[in-house]
Amino acid sequence: MSQELRAVEWARDGLWLIDQTALPGRLERLRVETVDALVDAIQRLVVRGAPAIGAAGAYGVVLAALQAEREGWDRTALLAAVSRIREARPTAVNLAVCVDRVLPLLDRGREAALTEAHAVQREDERANRAMGAYGADWLVKRVAADRPLRLLTHCNTGALATAGWGTALGVVRELHARGLVEVVYADETRPLLQGSRLTAWELAHEGIPHYVQADGAAAGTILRGEVDAAIVGADRVAANGDTANKVGTVGVALACADAGIPFLVAAPTTTVDLATGSGADIHIELRDEREVLEWGGVRTAPAASRGHNPAFDVTPGRLVTALVTERGVLEVAAGQLPGEHLA
Repeated sequence: MSQELRAVEWARDGLWLIDQTALPGRLERLRVETVDALVDAIQRLVVRGAPAIGAAGAYGVVLAALQAEREGWDRTALLAAVSRIREARPTAVNLAVCVDRVLPLLDRGREAALTEAHAVQREDERANRAMGAYGADWLVKRVAADRPLRLLTHCNTGALATAGWGTALGVVRELHARGLVEVVYADETRPLLQGSRLTAWELAHEGIPHYVQADGAAAGTILRGEVDAAIVGADRVAANGDTANKVGTVGVALACADAGIPFLVAAPTTTVDLATGSGADIHIELRDEREVLEWGGVRTAPAASRGHNPAFDVTPGRLVTALVTERGVLEVAAGQLPGEHLA
């Protein structure tokens, strides 16, 4: 079922998003017709995952043009609206890349921009499927060719986070199709539980055996020898291989390094930002402190407590065993850097 999921779809001059805040309880689609609604959907994580918000941003350019026609905006107002979409979430580079790709096409007309946005979505799904094959081949060669693998992942990187198929979860799906997955450990991914709400939901629909575990259990699971490899996605990859991903990822990478097992990052080349030299240059989004001070709207921390809520952390390239893109696999920790090989 998840193979047919489309987190982002354009239909009838409007954008349709799977409302990921309603999962796993309800599968609902939200129609978005204004820039305000799209920015809100991106910031509230109705749509999330770097490739998915990139596709949403691409269609958002067309959405802004339609709203400009309806409401009589001048070009300055249109460009300001597009800029709001582009900056809705600053860490994921795909959003800015895809907006910047589609925006110039507006000079040729709205249909030209829409055609380009469709191309963004098609290319991402093709890239995901290529990543799945490259990552699976690498793991079979590097880890085991004769037995199913025990895998760990953090956050959600499946069809819900992309234009289709998935990045890190796409590698898992490819291995599962080959009969090479014994079990997947899905970290719950605090504070918004993308692992337990979304990844587990996709794994269940695929019939892939899995456990949901607390984020704090991941390192122990790895060090006890219960995991053969960890596979995660990325919101931005710097030229030196440093990788920004959902907060909690760097702890997984450190545990993998200590255990001597592969730590893979699967991300399309649109996520690789060669203009960013290192992880020190990546802007880390700080989200509302209530996400960590409350549970279900009820305060769980003392009234005097403040919340520190970075949405992402940065894993140094020296801990990234391999970066899987649609072009192949770079063994980053061994010196194959994105800035040298993907330029």
